[in-house]
Amino acid sequence: MNIFLDNVNVGSTSGPNHFANKLKKYMKKQGDTFSESMPFDVQLSFISLMRPTSLPTFQRLDGIYFNSDFDYVSQNSPILKTYRQAHGVVFQTEFNKRLSFEYFGHHNNYKVIRNGADLEFINSVAPLKHSVFDNYDKVWSCASRWRPHKRLGENIRYFLEHSGERDCLIVAGEVSNPIIQDRVYYVGNLDIPTLISLYKKSDYFIHLAFLDHCPNVVVDAVACGCKVICSSTGGTREVALGATLIEEEEWDFRPLKLYDPPSMDFTRKKENDYNTNIDMSYVASQYNKFLGEI
Repeated sequence: MNIFLDNVNVGSTSGPNHFANKLKKYMKKQGDTFSESMPFDVQLSFISLMRPTSLPTFQRLDGIYFNSDFDYVSQNSPILKTYRQAHGVVFQTEFNKRLSFEYFGHHNNYKVIRNGADLEFINSVAPLKHSVFDNYDKVWSCASRWRPHKRLGENIRYFLEHSGERDCLIVAGEVSNPIIQDRVYYVGNLDIPTLISLYKKSDYFIHLAFLDHCPNVVVDAVACGCKVICSSTGGTREVALGATLIEEEEWDFRPLKLYDPPSMDFTRKKENDYNTNIDMSYVASQYNKFLGEI
């Protein structure tokens, strides 16, 4: 198939765009193309339709809005319009599907395809080297675009309560009000190769975000061999293979104050039992099969 990717910026490292680059790479390996020099067969629009065409259109949903502090109905409007027009919808997780059905209604043609890791690239990257690591036995890390529901404070609290005296935590991503603690290092935004290198150096990866959908940082950290600690809420656990889950109350899908997440009880732990194939070769084959059905 020759596929038209819509609403994608291949120069960006944000979650959806990072995934789009991986998807293009592995679908090309399977014989698919993304060439404007040939007629397109299908259109794959990320989140919402930006460039309407007469092609059969598929929507890849990255999540929808439900924060009651904002006008989530208006925020969802272009996503819902695309949802209703789309020949098919790809949901990142079962959680994402349930949430979308609750707010948008059932879609007659859909498939749950979780995010994947570029194992070929990961295997080519060496663990990060830095003199600061000489002072520590184990490395913990976390990475995000730090908004309140990502719960950086809880990540740091978990680290302080569960790490050894010779462990450090590396926080990637811009932080406006850093919590200053010994053994916690803020490194700002990192490019993808450096992030992967950090994960390969890390023993643990903390992602205690509230109601996250399908974080690429967790997929990549798992593929790099990190032991993940994450919340039981949302879709994170569906890609956090072998993770320690911090159990929280099940959400009823009603709008809520997303940026005022609850504090966590770290004694409520269990091992994750999801067994998901996060190899991008497999993920790309699932996209090929679903888009090819048209």
